[in-house]
Amino acid sequence: MRILALTLDLDDTLWPVLPALECADRELDAYLRTHHPEVATRWPIPAMRQLRAQVAAERRDLAHDFTTQRHLTMRRAFEACGLDEVPIEALWEVYFDARNRVELYTDALPALERITARWPVASLTNGNADLERIGIHTHFHCQVCARDTGVGKPDVRIFQVAAERLGVAPEHILHVGDDADLDMRGARAAGLRTAWINRERRPWPDGLGAPPDLDLPDMGALADWLERSQRV
Repeated sequence: MRILALTLDLDDTLWPVLPALECADRELDAYLRTHHPEVATRWPIPAMRQLRAQVAAERRDLAHDFTTQRHLTMRRAFEACGLDEVPIEALWEVYFDARNRVELYTDALPALERITARWPVASLTNGNADLERIGIHTHFHCQVCARDTGVGKPDVRIFQVAAERLGVAPEHILHVGDDADLDMRGARAAGLRTAWINRERRPWPDGLGAPPDLDLPDMGALADWLERSQRV
């Protein structure tokens, strides 16, 4: 296959996302306990997570927009306590700052530097990671996220947006990600080639059709494959 550009998932491909999300929940809870103790008492972390799940279930139109889901969750938590004024900007800054204090996999940044020195790469995510806060934005040709495009993976339209921004035909784009369904099935349906970052070396799931073009243990293996197989 001739690869001229890549699209790259972020959460759980370049870093494990769960530790950052759990840290964000803790820091928001600590902020509430200090500044809005009545909200913290009514909505401890497990209850706040349940409320967010409820919001997500009720607002399927926001399935592509995790940021607005969390804003609505915060508003509902305050309103349930009889509070009309909700300091959304302050609350969001506490949460979002912690959410973006991610720890990259050890292989991720060296591989990203090798890859982006030779191929244009677009980030392609359903999440709301901020590459500038994380400090790796200069490695990306462009950034494509579900919130901005109005649809999330595996919808083929988000992959088409990335291809348009890269200016490369889908068949010459390699999509890289960790999720067999959202990343691999979605990219394949959009006509992209696929590289599954399968750190746990899981078998390809039944029911998802043909396996990806590449099944790799980490980003370093992807950089090795590109440098070995491609000529630019």
